[in-house]
Amino acid sequence: MKKAIFLAAALAVAGPTASYAQDITVGVSWSNFQEERWKTDEAAIKGALDAAGAAYLSADAQTSATKQLADVESLLTQGVDALIILAQDGSAIGPALDAAEAAGVPVIGYDRLIEDPRAFYLTFDNIEVGRMQARAVLEAQPKGNYVMIKGSPLDPNSDFLRGGQQEVLQAAIDAGDITIVGETYTDGWQPANAQRNMEQILTQQNNEVDAVVSSNDGMAGGVVAALTAQGMEGIPVSGQDGDQAALNRVALGTQTVSVWKDSRALGKAAGEIAVALAGGTAMADVEGSAVFTSPGGVDVNSVLLAPQPISKDNLNIVLDAGWIAKDVLCQGVSGVAVCE
Repeated sequence: MKKAIFLAAALAVAGPTASYAQDITVGVSWSNFQEERWKTDEAAIKGALDAAGAAYLSADAQTSATKQLADVESLLTQGVDALIILAQDGSAIGPALDAAEAAGVPVIGYDRLIEDPRAFYLTFDNIEVGRMQARAVLEAQPKGNYVMIKGSPLDPNSDFLRGGQQEVLQAAIDAGDITIVGETYTDGWQPANAQRNMEQILTQQNNEVDAVVSSNDGMAGGVVAALTAQGMEGIPVSGQDGDQAALNRVALGTQTVSVWKDSRALGKAAGEIAVALAGGTAMADVEGSAVFTSPGGVDVNSVLLAPQPISKDNLNIVLDAGWIAKDVLCQGVSGVAVCE
């Protein structure tokens, strides 16, 4: 796989001047607004558009791929000059790209891959996120029975993450130190579904589980709830996104790691790139753009930002960055340096 350039924090994009951007409207099609992080992403996108003098329109597909197609048609009818799409189902979004192409409107595939060269791919390095999750869990529990709680089967990120996790765990699996005793996708990345899946695996394994590699924080919350109900809280559990509840769990010791993807940087980049594309910048000419080859062999222009694993030892990073307030991070916590 060709590597895209990994950029941490801010991204500078050469684009139209603010006076020109005042004539630009950017439409955002959200797959859902049920996860905590999307509100942060939205605020960052709006901030970037405001700074450029561009307008913002949005629609919430409410986890429906069918509604998302209708939402995109509506945004195009309202005259948007660029589209940012958080795809509910990347394999079903094709008609939306056809409509955007017909209208001459550039598209950014936001956070989730759309395997189509007409969609600029903007996300974090999700394979590395998976590696970071597995490294942290493996360090905490180098032997035993592992459970893999994957994301939605409709989201390519689920398999990117799982691939990164496997890279790290493979040697321990080959050595017989680790046995994967349960593995499941989680419909919609929903915490309730993750909890139900974890409960079923615990029942099947008679609670003989030593670690859980969960692919995001919301699902980690469901996993921890299932473990707590069995008196098993504290075994290693991973996540990602830097959700506030998850960071509190890291401080409490019920979650081992949350791989922080500063969605403020991602949203800012999306807004800036959308304005640049709407102003006529070619996808290949976006600053920092590189070619990403998808699992299906499709080359797309992309920018991948760098993630940061957060454990109990470096909670100061998210605190110092203003990502979370100390009282929220440290609620119920004792014996952790950053909370003293």
